[in-house]
Amino acid sequence: MALNINNHTFKGHKTLLGSRYVTYGEVELPLRYEIFSKSKDGFDWGHNGPASMQLAFSILYQLSNMDTATKYVLKFTQDVIKQLNSRDWKLNARDVIKWLDENKEESELILVTQPIKKSKKKKTNIVKSICQELHITQKQLAEILEVPEGTVSSWAVKDEIPRLGKKAIEFYTINTKNQKIVDSYKDFIHLLQAS
Repeated sequence: MALNINNHTFKGHKTLLGSRYVTYGEVELPLRYEIFSKSKDGFDWGHNGPASMQLAFSILYQLSNMDTATKYVLKFTQDVIKQLNSRDWKLNARDVIKWLDENKEESELILVTQPIKKSKKKKTNIVKSICQELHITQKQLAEILEVPEGTVSSWAVKDEIPRLGKKAIEFYTINTKNQKIVDSYKDFIHLLQAS
């Protein structure tokens, strides 16, 4: 079995309102419900309940494969996830690999030290596609989100938008659509009153 090693870090954060977020390499960690469904309430840590097992599986699956993640989910939850007692935590991918190496059965793991090659499929830049969809420029997007223009430019270069930026764009898009509905309703009322 081969493991994917890189320098990324898993980061967890609990908000004051109780929402829980986990990222890997600054991108939200997938919940993997479709292949491992222990908790429908997302991730959690600091105990060994279903949401902690969901997190353990997703971390192990991110760095290995289905068989390894399934085999070690209980022990990893007990040894690592249960020990994450703070609101914010960081866990380096190399530490997870080290844990797997220490807990493996003889001759089970073969480490892969090369970075994971990305698919050669050309994908559209997320910032550019959002700007195209909204018919605005990156400068206008920065003004709408009330962030510096350089921030939006760096998002475009990295081809990723932070979670809060995504939420703000989502709210803006919904607001714009709702405003169009209200405007067309007002136009309809004016037409009715004029006739």
